[in-house]
Amino acid sequence: MTRIRGPRDLDRLGPEQLEQLAAEIRSFLVDAVSKTGGHLGPNLGVVELTIALHRVFHSPKDKILFDTGHQSYVHKLLTGRQDFSRLKSKGGLSGYPSRAESEHDVIENSHASTVLGWADGIAKANQVLKKDDHVVAVTGDGALTGGMAWEALNNIAAAKDRPLVIVVNDNERSYSPTIGGLADHLATLRTTDGYERFLARGKDILERTPVVGRPLYDTLHGAKKGLKDFIAPQGMFEDLGLKYVGPIDGHDIEALESALLRAKRFGGPVIVHCLTEKGRGYQPALADEADRFHAVGKIHPDTGLPIASSGVDWTSVFGEEMVKLGREREDIVAITAAMLHPVGLDRFAKIFPDRVYDVGIAEQHGAVSAAGLATGGLHPVFAVYATFLNRAFDQVLMDVALHRCGVTFVLDRAGITGTDGASHNGMWDMSILQVVPGLRIAAPRDADQVRAQLREAVAIDDAPTVVRFSKGAVGPAVAAVGRVGGMDVLRRPAEGPADVLLVSVGALAPMCLEIAGLLDKQGITTTVVDPRWVKPVDEALAPLAEQHRVVVTVEDNSRVGGVGSAIAQSLRDAGVDVPLRDFGIPPRFLDHASRKEVLAEIGLTAPDIARQVTGLVARLDGRLEDSPTEAARD
Repeated sequence: MTRIRGPRDLDRLGPEQLEQLAAEIRSFLVDAVSKTGGHLGPNLGVVELTIALHRVFHSPKDKILFDTGHQSYVHKLLTGRQDFSRLKSKGGLSGYPSRAESEHDVIENSHASTVLGWADGIAKANQVLKKDDHVVAVTGDGALTGGMAWEALNNIAAAKDRPLVIVVNDNERSYSPTIGGLADHLATLRTTDGYERFLARGKDILERTPVVGRPLYDTLHGAKKGLKDFIAPQGMFEDLGLKYVGPIDGHDIEALESALLRAKRFGGPVIVHCLTEKGRGYQPALADEADRFHAVGKIHPDTGLPIASSGVDWTSVFGEEMVKLGREREDIVAITAAMLHPVGLDRFAKIFPDRVYDVGIAEQHGAVSAAGLATGGLHPVFAVYATFLNRAFDQVLMDVALHRCGVTFVLDRAGITGTDGASHNGMWDMSILQVVPGLRIAAPRDADQVRAQLREAVAIDDAPTVVRFSKGAVGPAVAAVGRVGGMDVLRRPAEGPADVLLVSVGALAPMCLEIAGLLDKQGITTTVVDPRWVKPVDEALAPLAEQHRVVVTVEDNSRVGGVGSAIAQSLRDAGVDVPLRDFGIPPRFLDHASRKEVLAEIGLTAPDIARQVTGLVARLDGRLEDSPTEAARD
């Protein structure tokens, strides 16, 4: 594989060498990704397809676009990026396409169903600028469950003479098995003998038939629309005006190249339907019924078993509590957007199969459907990654909140997630959702609070509720020492009023207690409170703030429009004129790195915050600011 330094190195390889290269790539992927973690199953399934794409099309002149980028590792290898030693780590390769890495990476989208819109726009630009570049959009059967994909197809089909190749990588899965009407249609195409092969066999037979053979063949060929609907019902695509090629064996390089060359020459929009096997060539992945090793942590390459357990995670705590709620309340139903296992609803689905709905990669539809479920007398719990709820904001606002529907949104992977990069940090939800009237947001600090606040959320039937929690292992319980209004007091001075009111949001409670400890060593007393419900701002917060000299907020969310901003506005409205400092995530896209590294980079650590608060108090006292390192000393 080391002999491949760029796509054109593929041109000199013969069929046997290409097969050998495919085997080498699979071996490399298993070895490399088992050491770092990453998207293994999707990439094992697209080895031959990616080789064929780079042999037929000339990147970077021709634009090869991936949706959602889970399957871009093979593309990286073929475009000269073969150091996977720090995959998804700081300073290493991104887990998705990255413009900073290579001119061969055009888009960095890692939210699904967008690539066809990108392709439509680039193809239009080529037409206006009279470029002869080709545009190839690689999308999956899972991504085609998203409404954006069909909006794009509707526009793509409108221009019969605008070249654009759409490669449908059909492995019957996104994370989990693909569901819905589209999945059923593609399954029919997968399992039905194709029209082209039928017609080819028929032509051979009929042309050998005296007198009537050729006229009969011509008649059959003229009736191809009806035949296609009968033999291989790809009419759904052709009714849109899209030329359809396939289904093609996605592991046969020769067949793939032939299909792609035909599509390339066509001069208009073409769909090339490729059948691939997620996890191909790696038995542990093939044996994984959940998601074929869609994404793995560090594993033993021979067995596929994880090297170490990270302990109980936030997602499993939610999943277990959902099962308990399901047993207690028959009106509780669950919704997922093609991520049953990643969001922890798999056990609920096994126990209550008739009360879980997988809407596919269609968060907008999921939110509106949830409003309908609530209106019909049920209480839906829509579990989704925090970063993906952004896609359904209008529906949360105008369908769920406007209609005062009792829907609970559970946001997994909230805050900084780290290694998946900019698109997967759940850092916008508490800012975006602040403007939604009537909506309430809970930010649990530990497993006990996930359970308690989920129950509080589903008890509300006249407004949307949100429960958001972090990624990975959940830490020890953080006990409250008191209660003020609806807020938990996590720490208070032994005696007398405190200098600083520290408002801790969600999973950052342990860090906030550490900040209080560092301030205490500087002679600065601190009250630490967890509001639990961060929207609306607790009415007891303003009177409590008035008893302190400084208010500090710490949140795992954007500083712009977040909890700190909401608290500042609340204090202003109450006429409480106390200095406030809000600490959170700066308004920029964050590069991939571990969560700890990202927090350090943006200054969201206990020593950094303690140092700044110490300086603020010193200025209020009229003293010089302490040494930059003093607040961090033990």
